[in-house]
Amino acid sequence: MTNNIDYSNYSFEDLLSARAGLDADLYPERAVELDKLIAQKAPKIESADSTVQSAVLRQVQVKFHGKTSEFFGIWIVNILLSIVTLGIYSAWATVRTHRYFYSNTEIDGHCFSYLANPVQILKGRIIAVVAFAIYSIAAAFSPILMLFFIVAFIFLTPMMIILAVRFKMRMTAYRNIRFGFNGKYGDAFVVFVLLPIVSVFTLYTALPWVFKKIDEFLHNNMTYGQQKFTTELRSSQYYIASIGALVLALIIGALSLFALGASFSAFEAQSTLGSSFSLLTVGIMFGYLVIFLIASSFYQAYVRNHLFNSMQISNVASFTSSVSAARLIWLHLSNLIVLVVTLGLALPWIHIRTSIFYANATNISVLAGITDVVEGVQDDTSAIGEEIANVFDVDIALG
Repeated sequence: MTNNIDYSNYSFEDLLSARAGLDADLYPERAVELDKLIAQKAPKIESADSTVQSAVLRQVQVKFHGKTSEFFGIWIVNILLSIVTLGIYSAWATVRTHRYFYSNTEIDGHCFSYLANPVQILKGRIIAVVAFAIYSIAAAFSPILMLFFIVAFIFLTPMMIILAVRFKMRMTAYRNIRFGFNGKYGDAFVVFVLLPIVSVFTLYTALPWVFKKIDEFLHNNMTYGQQKFTTELRSSQYYIASIGALVLALIIGALSLFALGASFSAFEAQSTLGSSFSLLTVGIMFGYLVIFLIASSFYQAYVRNHLFNSMQISNVASFTSSVSAARLIWLHLSNLIVLVVTLGLALPWIHIRTSIFYANATNISVLAGITDVVEGVQDDTSAIGEEIANVFDVDIALG
């Protein structure tokens, strides 16, 4: 990089891109210059009632300092001890992993803290496993009892999601201030149960809107201390992301079927029928996985950018995401290839690499109220909801 680059005529978005791609350790003076220009050109952030404006103090990029060599040691010890203790140590493994990633994620000179106690997680995990065992026994011996559990599970799912998200947020702290979640059961029941059912009757054409309502419920109920998260999401962006992912999947799927058919015909002439069908089955499964990764990566990149760019913590911070769909697709595909080639041993490298990728694509506008945040009044939380959600495979995506 030369020393005669003139950033004075750059737009605010161009400055953010330039700052995101700059190595501050190699070019500290250039980083300071960019930070000053970003602070000067940054728009003021309006509050929800449009009556209070908070000045942007500075623009900072999220940094992740984790290293594969460090995390590999934690990861392999976690696996070995979990096996030796028949899974009991997995609660401690979860805490060690979260603490490593949280403590290596830095924003504006401060790192996150993970505050959960392994015993909390172990108790919740035991209760979740017992509940799943009861369900499995009921499903094997009594169809009526199984139906009862299914109905009960439907009504309990919103509560499990609320408890799981509340626990994760409550166990997360930044600058010694905890996050929180104030979602209500009635709202959760609507967005996680009723709306997905309604989307079925629209032939899933309403599904992008449902995804938008889910993200609104999750993020608009989050808090940092006493300050609330707010978002201004648009359904059109979710439809663009969904349609784009669908079109991409159809195009790649058609090309893959054509290539697979040609390969199958060539291989069939030189092999037995059984081996030909085996090859075809493996090819279809791998092709489906690749198509899913590509389509979902496009969707994730588009929605994440829209979500972060429209989200702020009142008078504390606003967010900017610049995830490239092409780079995210390559990240996921290359991760898959390396994971298969190394028989899973590259998983620590994948986690570190992915965390660095998202950190480099995330910028924070620090607002004037950051120093005035105090701890909000929050009730005690339990790990039970999170562990039950995990055992019963209730996916909670926070982006």
